[in-house]
Amino acid sequence: MNNIELLKIAEEARKNAYVPYSKFRVGAALLTKSGKVYSGCNIECASIGGTNCGERTALFKAISEGEKEIDAIAISSDNSEKDEPTYPCGICRQVIIEFGKDIRIITGWSQGKIYETTMKDLLPNYFSGCDFIENK
Repeated sequence: MNNIELLKIAEEARKNAYVPYSKFRVGAALLTKSGKVYSGCNIECASIGGTNCGERTALFKAISEGEKEIDAIAISSDNSEKDEPTYPCGICRQVIIEFGKDIRIITGWSQGKIYETTMKDLLPNYFSGCDFIENK
C-alpha cells in the first residue's frame, strides 16, 4: 500500500471523529507489517483525560487484534487540505514509539503535499521499551 492510499483511508476515518469541543477532526490509518490496515479517529470527552487521539485509536485497535509490528501510520486532519501537516501529539508519540522507532509517519493530503518521517526523528532521545524488546 502506498502513502496516498493510506492517507485516503485516514481521510475517510477523519469523517467519523467525535469532536464537539475542539471541532478539530483527525483520522489515522495504521499499516501493519502483515499488510493489514486499522483506522481510527479522535474521540473527545467532556473530561479531557477521557479523550483519545485518532493515532492511538488506530494503534489500540491493531494491538487489540494481535498486531504488534507496525510499518506506518498516516494522519489526516482538518488542516490537511490546506497542505499543513499534522503530526502526532506528545502522548501519541510516546505510545507509538513503544512499538518501534522506525515506524513511518505519513501526513498531508492525498491530493496535495505528502510528508514522511519516522518516529525516531519525531521523538529524538526517546525513552521506550522498544529498544529492550527489539534486543531480546
